[in-house]
Amino acid sequence: MELEILGMNFGCVLGALQAWEFPEKDCLLPPSPGYCIVAASTIVKLPQILKILKHNSVRGLSLVSFELEVVGYTIALAYSIHKGLPFSAYGEFLFLLIQAIILVAIIYYYSQPLGGKTWIKPLLYCAIAPTIIAGQIDPFLFEALYASHHAIFFSARAPQIWTNYKNKSTGELSFLTCFMNFDGSIDIVFTSIQENAPVSGILCSIIDIVIKGTILGQIVLSQKSEAKKKKKDN
Repeated sequence: MELEILGMNFGCVLGALQAWEFPEKDCLLPPSPGYCIVAASTIVKLPQILKILKHNSVRGLSLVSFELEVVGYTIALAYSIHKGLPFSAYGEFLFLLIQAIILVAIIYYYSQPLGGKTWIKPLLYCAIAPTIIAGQIDPFLFEALYASHHAIFFSARAPQIWTNYKNKSTGELSFLTCFMNFDGSIDIVFTSIQENAPVSGILCSIIDIVIKGTILGQIVLSQKSEAKKKKKDN
């Protein structure tokens, strides 16, 4: 009996249990390491969401950075679906997109009052995103959008890095979320090298590591600075 869910053959598992046998390793584990990445992606932004809700504050968070992340994930997800890639290849983008949208909504909520120009962006997104995800745009434009999605992600980090530098603090940025993002980029580089991915793709991932590492370093320095201030105050 074939019963595959997220790449795991549960039919194999059920068959083994019916025969009073312990399922083999191949039955219990997904055939692709991509599913491990998908599973991990479901909680990447959760620490950031929880930190905001705990403190009821979005202090030090760059709204533009999180908005650009939503755009980047949308393009990557739409392109992967359009190309008919397996869920293990694009599931990560799906879960990250959902979490990114939740984060933007929370930031909007805690950033009240918002100007009229701010609301134009989510309205445009809601109008255009379904068309992009459905792949109902010119193929050449689709390829151009996908080619630009790395640049979008790089651009998404820049406003947050500048905000951290300007404020001399990382505010409510979650160390755990940033660390998981950083670690994920390192994993992608090693996986790309093992799979003989194009050099351009590996270089983009390395640049991503540097950018995410910069934000992570800012958080560490900010936390040390705040700890010193507390000691002096005490």
